[in-house]
Amino acid sequence: MEPVIVWYLRMSVIYFVAGVAVGLGMLLWPSEAGYYLPVHVHLNLLGFMSMMIYGVGYHILPKFSGRHIYSPQIVKVQFWLANAGLIGMAISWPFHVRGDIPIVYTALILSSVISCIAIFLFAINIVKTVKSI
Repeated sequence: MEPVIVWYLRMSVIYFVAGVAVGLGMLLWPSEAGYYLPVHVHLNLLGFMSMMIYGVGYHILPKFSGRHIYSPQIVKVQFWLANAGLIGMAISWPFHVRGDIPIVYTALILSSVISCIAIFLFAINIVKTVKSI
């Protein structure tokens, strides 16, 4: 298995543990839970689920299609963008919800755009890998 694919899977597990920890914190401190709900959701969905899908998809789909991955470079770039976007959102969301620091909204938007770019890169790479000749 390619090292970058292993990193997708490792990060998936790390985000799953982080998402569960945030969820437990929300249960223990319900007065603060509203600030961290988007963090909990994003760590579990974009973190655990998406990273797992990326890793498994990059590993399995080329094998099923009988082709090499369209762009191994996109796999690596997408890994860093997906992680940067998610971490940026996870840090920005509580401050945005609280309304403490107005500039945080810009960071949240930028992180969201980075995450969207990562998703588009995955889609392009997979579609070009499995498309028929």
